[in-house]
Amino acid sequence: MLRFASLVLLSSTAALAQAPSRQSQPTPEATGSARTFTPRDAFALARAGDVQISPDGKLVAYTRSSEDIMTDNARQEIWLVDVATGRQSPLGVPGSARPRWSPDGTRLAFAAKGNGDKPQIFVRWMASGASAAVSSLPESPSDIAWSPDGRTIGFTMFVAGDGVTLGVPLAKPDGAKWAEPLKIIGQVNYRADGAGYLRPGYNHVFVVSAEGGAARQLTFGEFDDGGSVNWSADGRHLLFATNHGKDWERDPLNTDVFTVDVASGALTQLTTRHGPDEQPVASPDGRLIAFVGFDDKLLGYQNHQLSIMNADGSGIRTIGTSLDRDLRSPRWAADGRSVYVQYADRGVTRVARVFLDGRVAPAAEGLASGELDRPYSGGEFSLAKDGSVAFAAGDATRPPDVAIAGRGGTRRLTRLNDDLFAGKTLAQVKPFAVTSSADQLPIDAWMVTPPNFDPARRYPLILEIHGGPFASYGPLWSTENQLYAAAGYVVVYANPRGSTSYGEAFANRIHHDYPSKDYDDLMSVVDAAVATGSVDPGHLFVTGGSGGGLLTAWIVGKTDRFKAAVTQKPVINWASEVLTTDGYNSMAKYWFGKMPWEDPEQYWRRSPLSLAGNVETPTAVMVGEEDHRTPPGEAEQFYDALQIRSVPTVLIRVPSASHGGLAERPSQLVAENQAILAWFARYRGDTPAR
Repeated sequence: MLRFASLVLLSSTAALAQAPSRQSQPTPEATGSARTFTPRDAFALARAGDVQISPDGKLVAYTRSSEDIMTDNARQEIWLVDVATGRQSPLGVPGSARPRWSPDGTRLAFAAKGNGDKPQIFVRWMASGASAAVSSLPESPSDIAWSPDGRTIGFTMFVAGDGVTLGVPLAKPDGAKWAEPLKIIGQVNYRADGAGYLRPGYNHVFVVSAEGGAARQLTFGEFDDGGSVNWSADGRHLLFATNHGKDWERDPLNTDVFTVDVASGALTQLTTRHGPDEQPVASPDGRLIAFVGFDDKLLGYQNHQLSIMNADGSGIRTIGTSLDRDLRSPRWAADGRSVYVQYADRGVTRVARVFLDGRVAPAAEGLASGELDRPYSGGEFSLAKDGSVAFAAGDATRPPDVAIAGRGGTRRLTRLNDDLFAGKTLAQVKPFAVTSSADQLPIDAWMVTPPNFDPARRYPLILEIHGGPFASYGPLWSTENQLYAAAGYVVVYANPRGSTSYGEAFANRIHHDYPSKDYDDLMSVVDAAVATGSVDPGHLFVTGGSGGGLLTAWIVGKTDRFKAAVTQKPVINWASEVLTTDGYNSMAKYWFGKMPWEDPEQYWRRSPLSLAGNVETPTAVMVGEEDHRTPPGEAEQFYDALQIRSVPTVLIRVPSASHGGLAERPSQLVAENQAILAWFARYRGDTPAR
């Protein structure tokens, strides 16, 4: 997960899995029997997301996702939970998502496929159970928001444009079979990971009657007016964030808060500082607007801070500054005296209540995202009028379930995976303290132990490294780590310097210096794991994705202590990366300060390719064929370099997979995991010491 951030498959997963090796066979408890978590179980996992509590706090609507082994994709549908009893019922609309309650709680808006298989906005009348499409849209709607009187729904939607043309194409003769016409790209933002090459056009703000009718476009022009939309308290304006600057496409972090008059379409800009001002939301009485953002200092990482201003944009002040954390998703309390925000703290995602005088009080913790392959921090929450906080909650042995936090504490309302896990022994995850050898910096780390773990044994170890680098792991579910542990490995993961959720200074310890001492942090994590006595120092393995793939490639260029490695979707050559990534218009600016032609030495010094001549560790390279964040050319450079040097390697290309979606389809997640384990098994050698 790099954030801001043609060869055939040379060795198939099946071939790797069947390759002969001299390693010891896994113990019976690690073979993937029905008593442990198995690869097939990845198809049976369910998770809760987009948890929305009704205004009166009596019902929760959420999107339940589960995998379909026949289609190799997630099924999703909105479900309802009675908060008092915990009873659940499906909405009855397969594929439904993005539930949003009307202000009086009598209706639920949501997105689902309508006629012609196009996504539309639907409304469910809760008393009768009747649903109807209230839109007829050519594109998928985003960020549905009810007006305060419940009569209108605001949303954003992509509006296709004409794009650039050069010349007039010839008319082909009837029946002729010509090549496809030229594709001419002129826009700055022309591709995105997960979406590929983008159609010309821009996102804009719309409204539609909650009782159905034609949608009306409110914003126009060659600007992206996407992101979240919220209503003013009087229902006369919509609030959103956008960049209408002269050269906005080359300055993507600079956004401001705007309002658009619903009647006239008149725009008013409320903020002007250079930096991201976003997620605006009006107070219940309409006097104030809360939003998050920061003054852009061109650092690799900055926290979003919570600010409030008068409704006309005057009197801006920052509150909650005692929280040196990245604050997001502001929600006003019903009395207008405080704002709820979410943030990650030492890998754990929390919700806090920030009072207008700056005081901070905890409101909820343990939020979890729907990203199940690795234990990334994240999540979302919603708020009832009585202050109850609803969210998807998870931990290291449980994917996200619906939970609610209030005066009586936190209650878990669903148990979506209890039947799957019944009778199984899962890997356990425990924190352990690490001090970096570089400068004695404290580093948070976690150890995943195999099912039926025996502390008297010594196990092979996998160091698994998170991407970003500005991201964080936490004590959360990871399908990958469960499968590694079930195969008989101890897994360790950590938040080295550069990770978020530890404050701005901790993250910026790698500013214009990545990779650097984060390598020492990770080696100290391995040393601390070995010191527990449960890890065999002669059987160490390493892998990671995106920024973790970069660090994996860096590690094997710095040390030979690992028996084998797998670098997944890595950055290998920074000069090529910053000019081929989908975020090319910002990455060099923030992460290097200069362009590759201005400071080639810095780019080379920080590239794993500069260390390729040192690599002796057998290293497999994995990448998605549709990766636009760390494009396949990055992985192929490293594979080619290792082949030239006769270092054992294979190139694993994942068909149709993007950077963010490398493990999205369960069959690919399992195949990737099994390929990694098979690669490690080739070099595991004799039975680890006991």
